[in-house]
Amino acid sequence: MNDFWMYINENQLFNKLIWTFVGLIGAVLLARIINHIAYSIGDKNNTNSYYMVKKRVYYVFSSLFIFYCIFLWSDSTVNLTTYFGLVSAGIAIALKDLFTNIAAWLFIMLRKPFEVSDRIEINGHQGDVIDIRMFQFTLMEISSFENGEQSTGRVVTIPNQYIFLYTLTNYNKGFKYIWNEIKVLITFESDWEKAKKILTEISRRHSLHLHEEASKMLRQAKKKYMIHYKKLTPIVYLDVKESGVQLSVRYLCLPRQRRNTINDIWEDILKEFEQAENIRLAYPTIRVSKS
Repeated sequence: MNDFWMYINENQLFNKLIWTFVGLIGAVLLARIINHIAYSIGDKNNTNSYYMVKKRVYYVFSSLFIFYCIFLWSDSTVNLTTYFGLVSAGIAIALKDLFTNIAAWLFIMLRKPFEVSDRIEINGHQGDVIDIRMFQFTLMEISSFENGEQSTGRVVTIPNQYIFLYTLTNYNKGFKYIWNEIKVLITFESDWEKAKKILTEISRRHSLHLHEEASKMLRQAKKKYMIHYKKLTPIVYLDVKESGVQLSVRYLCLPRQRRNTINDIWEDILKEFEQAENIRLAYPTIRVSKS
């Protein structure tokens, strides 16, 4: 036993590994204690505030642990040079993804391609960002565009390095509004001019109040991006299909309100068209004529 303790005391590298492990455990325990205290004395209904405190504590103690390791190992540069010289090639290959995730995390923190609460799409995954960590970020998944983009209740964890490998779509970056379209098909016998007027009034009723805020945001976004929007008010486009005349209602809305606006606009459309005697919704039909 004495020989074992003597070996530990004389082996400087082993000592520093032990103290590194002790420092890691201490940093984790202190961070958890502070987070527990912050949660106890904070407003339990304000989860966003607690989340931000929790992340800051995590970053502070991670930084302190890194500095602790630097000072701990600073007097063993000769041993470290020999040691890292032997394993650096293996580490570079084995931990390539780890280092790439850290580099991507730094990119996310500095360049901010997205932030917590942003709605994004990457590599086929859509959702609201609910957490960003050193190796991965987490999304609250949403359904597809066709199904209304509402929360599925599932949590998706994605490696940070995906931002270097796949195209990232951010619904909130720069200009936080999106253009949505509702297609309405009426029969050829319907009064399409009247239908277009009705749809224009309905779309203005549901989105015109966003015009002022959207215009202000657009002016700010133009300072950073080459955005060429000139008209932000709703508009109705006309087209002819096999089964009738198609009117496409195009309007601005918030990404998270898209399904609600579709529901509200369709309710008004059905009510207005029901009262109009010369407007009928169309559907695929087959007409047979006897010669």
